[in-house]
Amino acid sequence: MTAQPAIREFTAPFIAGPIPGPRSAEMLARQQQRESNARTYPRNLPIAIDEAHGSFVRDMDGNVFIDFLAGAGVLSLGHNHPELIGVAAEQLGRFTHGLDFPTPAKEAFIDAQLSMLPAAMREKMKIHFCGPTGANAVDAAIKLCKTVTGRGDIVSFQGGFHGSSAMGMALTGLVQQKAPVPNGMPGVHFFPYSYCSRCPLGLSPDDCGANCAAFLENTLKDDLSGMAKPAAVILEMVQGEGGVIPATREFVQRIRTVTRELDIPLIVDEVQTGCGRTGTWFAFEHYGIEPDVIVASKALSGIGSPVAIILYNRELDKWAPGAHTGTFRGNQLAFASGAEAVRIVRRDGILQQVRERGKQIEGLLKPLEELPWVHEVRGRGMMWGIELADPVTGRPAGTLARQVQEEVLQKGLILETGGRGGCVVRLLPPLNTSAEVVGTACRILAETISGLLPVPVQPE
Repeated sequence: MTAQPAIREFTAPFIAGPIPGPRSAEMLARQQQRESNARTYPRNLPIAIDEAHGSFVRDMDGNVFIDFLAGAGVLSLGHNHPELIGVAAEQLGRFTHGLDFPTPAKEAFIDAQLSMLPAAMREKMKIHFCGPTGANAVDAAIKLCKTVTGRGDIVSFQGGFHGSSAMGMALTGLVQQKAPVPNGMPGVHFFPYSYCSRCPLGLSPDDCGANCAAFLENTLKDDLSGMAKPAAVILEMVQGEGGVIPATREFVQRIRTVTRELDIPLIVDEVQTGCGRTGTWFAFEHYGIEPDVIVASKALSGIGSPVAIILYNRELDKWAPGAHTGTFRGNQLAFASGAEAVRIVRRDGILQQVRERGKQIEGLLKPLEELPWVHEVRGRGMMWGIELADPVTGRPAGTLARQVQEEVLQKGLILETGGRGGCVVRLLPPLNTSAEVVGTACRILAETISGLLPVPVQPE
């Protein structure tokens, strides 16, 4: 194979041959033979990856792709950011695994995370280090709230996703994931989320308002509702796996008002939306609220080194020593790179860049709503989704979304799908992706959707 330029030199995709190429196909075949049937991403993105840098990855056959999956939102500053790699390498030679002992790297990480909270919250919050996944942090948040309140029920929302642990699945709306695993955590009550273009209460967008919030309010206050006062309400500001659905401001504020009035802890799941993804460090900042518990993971280290935390109001710190532990909660490499990531976000004005790139994406993709099969283009910052649906029946067009994913991959763009029936084409670019690369990716996506959309069949 002819030598190619270093991956760091690429500013556009380069497709050298068919996808998957022979080397990728060989590795994918071995993976199928040896790895679990539960593997997911290579089924719809059939490549084997050789190297990566910034917003680009190169597969084993020399094809170079724009990566707008970015480790499912983990790689906030792109692949192999040299400054993050540098501090992680330095820490590697000093100390790597620290359980929950205090260390300089951990202290710097704590300082950095608390400093990114809204000023009014910084002195109110404590931090707890969990096992190295967002699902484990969700588990910790639920355990904390049950311990503090002495209550057992939890309110979650339709369309929400909170992980694949037993407790995370119980809180998740995706029935398909839970169905094969009976007897999940009891006491979870699902309420409608503000998915206004498909109102869960069957109202038109003009009539909907925040009726879904009112439904929860009425239930919580009704002594004949059949539901006991819950230990917590858990909520995503933007449902990610549920189809990139930003909650409305009124919905969130009413949920916060009623939970505060009834002394119910509000848990905000920021696993995907945190660390600057929506243009503020945490997405709840867009909504003018203060949650009681914040769950964060994914992008905390900036380079995919696993770490998960909950931040919570110090008044809730009622659990006993050892109440939630985890052998790998002391990942010093993640702490070192995570503190450095915060420094870079501040130095380089990343949050402002995210807001600017978000406006750019909106401007480039929102016109697709004029196409009959595009139900809605929505998102915030560097988190966007294009929902495809049959214009006659309104049914989610998951097959079409997969077709779009396959076609853009052949053109050098990696995207994921999600939402009801897998009908939402999702974008999770690195936060520091350049305007040029964003423009190239959006052009590929827009041209592909415009070229693939079928002609709607008129009802008889």
